[in-house]
Amino acid sequence: QVQLIESGGGLVQAGGSLRLSCAASGRAFSTDLMGWFRQAPGKERAFVGSINWNGLTWYADSVKGRFTISRDNTKNTEYLQMNSLKPEDTAVYYCAVGRRPPMSDPKDINYWGKGTLVTVSS
Repeated sequence: QVQLIESGGGLVQAGGSLRLSCAASGRAFSTDLMGWFRQAPGKERAFVGSINWNGLTWYADSVKGRFTISRDNTKNTEYLQMNSLKPEDTAVYYCAVGRRPPMSDPKDINYWGKGTLVTVSS
């Protein structure tokens, strides 16, 4: 059974940083795309970024230059380093796995995590 488990969410002040992790289990994921979406209250789930097996990344314009995605294929884990956080980054962040790059459409997702809440205070 495939599972994606996020960790690292929490409360941070504007301008601060957080690092999210997503541990995948159930099978090998080294050839899949891994990525992150987020959903703010009252809004649709939105693409944050993704990374392929070789480290090629894609980002939403709203996070470019502030967020960095990485992965460790030996651990089936991906990371989201979030710097210069803004109150508008407040959302539940979801780990995602898919196969079609850049994996920016929720319809391209094969597996979802349950999400971790990030709250950025002003």
